Amino acid sequence: MVGCGVLAFQDIKDREVSWVLFPLLSITLTMLHFQNMDWPTLGVSILINIITVSFVVFLLWLITRFVFHKVFLNVSFGLGDLLYFYVLALGFPTVTFIYLFVGAVGFALLAFLPMKLFLKSDTVPLAGLMGIFLIAVLTISLFPGSPSLYAM
Repeated sequence: MVGCGVLAFQDIKDREVSWVLFPLLSITLTMLHFQNMDWPTLGVSILINIITVSFVVFLLWLITRFVFHKVFLNVSFGLGDLLYFYVLALGFPTVTFIYLFVGAVGFALLAFLPMKLFLKSDTVPLAGLMGIFLIAVLTISLFPGSPSLYAM
């Protein structure tokens, strides 16, 4: 949660995230995932999640390139956002990942609206807002009686 907090702070404040956070979060989330799954299930889950993220990113690239006629990486979509998508893919079983991914993107969209109005911001700190969403989800999952993020 600390790593996600630092990522959120850096992304929202400066629109830059230290590269060290991505391997740190990758290792931490993969270890957490491994504690709750066996190797074969973990491998299949991560593979499906990475394929899903790659497909979504490919669609975003196609739309950005051929519909909006803009450069994709670091103009329309940040490298930190891309890396965070893949970090998130390592940490959860596929069904949980899809719920978290869609929920985090929806949260980022809703959270950006007041940012745009009050802070006069034109760029979405997607990785940072998704990090805040993940902190909230992980915190809620710690409460007794909360459903497990790793239940299959």
